[in-house]
Amino acid sequence: MTDSSRATRRLAALMAGMGAAHLIAPRPFDALVPRRLPGSPRTWTYASGVAELACAAAVAFPRTRRTGALATAGLMAAVFPANIKMAYDWRDKPLPLRAAAYGRLPFQAPLIGWALHVARKAGSAHPADRPC
Repeated sequence: MTDSSRATRRLAALMAGMGAAHLIAPRPFDALVPRRLPGSPRTWTYASGVAELACAAAVAFPRTRRTGALATAGLMAAVFPANIKMAYDWRDKPLPLRAAAYGRLPFQAPLIGWALHVARKAGSAHPADRPC
């Protein structure tokens, strides 16, 4: 297994796991939804979970990998305000929780970079090497 295929599989697994978590245990994610968004936080939680599962599926299949990885990068950028909201909301929590909330913020950029790396590798594969 190449580093590229390992990165692809891990990205798909991460997105599938997060998507499933949003659907199975939505309550913690509801609290992260910015109040400015219209509608119910649960609707946004479920929508983001479905989007993460769709990205995972798209990344998993070679034909849709590039598009799925680009969508993943976009989704990760789009949910960054929720991470900021969490850090703000948790500013008065005990130190370990505050550290976790603030610690998430710098990891968003590498995750976006990871998705873009997978997209680049998928886009650079020779067409004859792609399954029909």
